[in-house]
Amino acid sequence: MKLSVGMAITLSLAVQTSMAASGLSSPDKHIQVRVNLTAGHTLVYSAYRDQQAVILPSGLGLQLEGADLKNQLHLAATSKIKRVTDSYEMQVGKRRHNHYEANEQTYSVVNAQHQKMDVVFRVSNDGVAFRYVVADPSIRHKKVTQEFTSFAFEPAAKAWLQPIAVAQTGWSNVNPSYEEHYQMEIPVGTVSPSKAGWVFPALFNVKDNWVVLSEANMDGSYHASRLQAESVGGVYKIGAPMAAEVYTGGALMAETDGVLSSPWRIIGLGSLATIMESNLGTDLAAPAIAIDPHLIKPGHSSWSWALLKDNATIYSVQKKFIDYAADMHWDYTLIDADWDKKIGYEKIKELVEYADTKHIGILLWYNSSGSWNTTRYSPKSQLLTHAQRMTEFARLREMGVKGVKIDFFAGDGKSMIDYYISILKDAAENGLLVNFHGATLPRGWERTYPNLMSMEAVRGLEFTTFTQQDEDAVPTHAAMLPFARNIFDPMDFTPMVFSDIPKIKRTTKNGFELAESVLFLSGIQHFAETAEGMASVPDYVKQFLQELPRSWDDTKFVAGFPGKYVVLARRSGDAWYVAGINAEESDKALTIDLSFIGNKQGRLMTDGQAERTFDQQPLPSEKAVTITIKTHGGFAAVFQ
Repeated sequence: MKLSVGMAITLSLAVQTSMAASGLSSPDKHIQVRVNLTAGHTLVYSAYRDQQAVILPSGLGLQLEGADLKNQLHLAATSKIKRVTDSYEMQVGKRRHNHYEANEQTYSVVNAQHQKMDVVFRVSNDGVAFRYVVADPSIRHKKVTQEFTSFAFEPAAKAWLQPIAVAQTGWSNVNPSYEEHYQMEIPVGTVSPSKAGWVFPALFNVKDNWVVLSEANMDGSYHASRLQAESVGGVYKIGAPMAAEVYTGGALMAETDGVLSSPWRIIGLGSLATIMESNLGTDLAAPAIAIDPHLIKPGHSSWSWALLKDNATIYSVQKKFIDYAADMHWDYTLIDADWDKKIGYEKIKELVEYADTKHIGILLWYNSSGSWNTTRYSPKSQLLTHAQRMTEFARLREMGVKGVKIDFFAGDGKSMIDYYISILKDAAENGLLVNFHGATLPRGWERTYPNLMSMEAVRGLEFTTFTQQDEDAVPTHAAMLPFARNIFDPMDFTPMVFSDIPKIKRTTKNGFELAESVLFLSGIQHFAETAEGMASVPDYVKQFLQELPRSWDDTKFVAGFPGKYVVLARRSGDAWYVAGINAEESDKALTIDLSFIGNKQGRLMTDGQAERTFDQQPLPSEKAVTITIKTHGGFAAVFQ
């Protein structure tokens, strides 16, 4: 009998594994984790849903300088199981009021040198999380050199993964920035096209089970992780950032003289609806810092750069975009790169004062970079130190600026993660909202730092203005994003164009574009469309966008499949907003159950018969309804 590589690895692990040290179940008993010490004295875990193996026996362990915490391990203690509960509120995300409940158990192991490590597991009704804690005082300086965490899937499983670009590549050496296209429904074990690996969140399907892998609780003391490029036999291993992904002169890997705690490794697990409605990414993040809640104002913003680019960053154009935002009943106008050269601080102050008369807040762009890339856009290198930030942020606060968009970060090294955190803290102290671009994944920061409105970390709309190839990929790309990139964290895709994109042939219908305003989650939604383009849509579409909620009280997954189509429902107060898009090459008739909305009469806005037109019709909610979504089209409905 000839064994495949995946079968050989699975059988090898099964032979090595001794009896389970313990089994830890979710509160509802549907999910279970088993942690085992193998005959070879290594630690492995596996995860099950309704007795079906989803994560096969997978490795655990750390290598520190001077401490091998992977090999020759012995189980020193297993704690009693304890119930963990947490409730919290967020204005940025799929749900305002959140409740987390899990069972927790700690497994303490020692190596041959009697050096100790704890592995803390939590199992909730929507997944599994674990983290490493090394507090042993005999290891005086704890520096991570390698992590041995893995996630093993059966060979028949499928994956939806985004490669991460190699550091110091791309325009002006700005990579990596989580801005690649997804590889969809690929066999597990497929090698990444980038040697740097795959980003989180990573999505997998195993029979009736869906899995999303990510991490959370990044406090600046640890580097961010990813999945390695190679996954032989469907075994995905944690990967580390590349050497260049650091703040100049800063640390790459986690190190401390105190207690070393890794981020939570997250395994969202369940039906597709379960993981789509899960908030594990914020459930496992640290609680919010102290901040004036009146400063946290999600909203909608006008933005000239998306379609008009650099030449529009001038006083007269920005004034028109302030008027446009006011006409749309929006909240902000974003003024992009080189405003300091093309407009200047004094004239920006005039724009801020003008905007204030129309109840519009001004957001300003900054270049984060010091020497880690060759970008020239400004203001540049003004936020590198605490002293610089406090001076600049205080100036902005005194001018009345509401927030900053900061671009061009260097990746995922420990010092770069600490740079993000330091910016968020200093901005919070000065009452400024933050949006990071050319950036990493937030990993739950929107809970810990409520002033974080959004982060890019996506191949957003701006790429469609550069090449036809990127525009052609939009339908499937947009239908993928709610299932991975946007599943836990806000995403600044900068959606929605109803008119032309200069020099590009649009591939999506206007109903598709309108649906993005509901489907994509972002604390501040920066809409790409201009006033001229907005003038081309019916009054009822404009009214819909004028009244669109700034934050959501709840979210429900209605239907979908990654990269093909998606329908989501979001609630604000007593009103429900339902939106869907179809990325497939033929019209799609969907029968969807809207009875959860209650007895409300809705109105449906979808694509008309002619190109770039809309149609409006009534839509009941008390029973199943059939909606036909045109190819590359979409819809939005509101029930009030």
